[in-house]
Amino acid sequence: MAKITIKETQNPTIIKFEFDDFITQNQNFEFKNIDEAKSSPLAQQLFYLPFVKTVYISGNFIAIERFSIVEWEDVQDAVADQIEAFLAKGGTIINIDENKPKKQPITVYGETTPNPAALKFVVSRMLTRNAVEYKNIDQTASSPLAKELFKFPYVKEIFIDENYISVTKYDINDWQEITLEVRTFIKQFIENGGTVLDESLIETATKNDITKDEAFDKLDVTSQQIINILEEYVKPAVAADGGNIAFDSYNEDNKVVKVILQGACSGCPSSTFTLKSGIENMLKSMLNDDKITVEALNA
Repeated sequence: MAKITIKETQNPTIIKFEFDDFITQNQNFEFKNIDEAKSSPLAQQLFYLPFVKTVYISGNFIAIERFSIVEWEDVQDAVADQIEAFLAKGGTIINIDENKPKKQPITVYGETTPNPAALKFVVSRMLTRNAVEYKNIDQTASSPLAKELFKFPYVKEIFIDENYISVTKYDINDWQEITLEVRTFIKQFIENGGTVLDESLIETATKNDITKDEAFDKLDVTSQQIINILEEYVKPAVAADGGNIAFDSYNEDNKVVKVILQGACSGCPSSTFTLKSGIENMLKSMLNDDKITVEALNA
């Protein structure tokens, strides 16, 4: 029968019940309630005790955090006895297979962009409805995937939108040398349950949308028309090339429209001229104003 050793921790509300051997295979589990503990019959049993707040299972121990209605010295021996009795009857500590994240088979393929330094990795499912750009690893708190990608020495910038990840590289490597490595990494990361963008970013994006709507309402009519033209006619074409375009400002006096280029469009040798002339001609025609000029900015 498994013999349990009771060990105190630095946190007085948490105590460890240690085993002579490992009870998990390099995995850690944390359960906050009985519903979360479906994969652990033992943890479910422990949650019937009214003072059990959280159950941790890792390595060779089970740790339990208690509510303040009891002191551990009053109940720890009884808990140890209950765990031993549960296991003596053949009870299961953890069903490992149930806790493994189910693989989500996806396909990822690389697409060239007008920017030779940027490649677009298209994923077979939606990743986000909000375009996000990362210039360095310090900005990646909201994207575990971007954080990992920046650990490749050749990754310079990352842009994520809809169902693709646009990666801009430094000149130290050619795409033919690194495309397979990046594509395989993205595919395995997502298939194994890795987070592309976390919830806090989605919440922030929602708030930003509200702010954008309020800002839009305060703009002059021409600026509103320009934004609508960019959204409807320009953005879809730019997104197809792994980039994004955002309205910055419109000066009514000199008729200058400023737009921000992101993703594959940012820093692209040809995009600034192409977009500037293309958007400029479109705006002149649709707004019936030949004096309009466009300045393209790199984010």
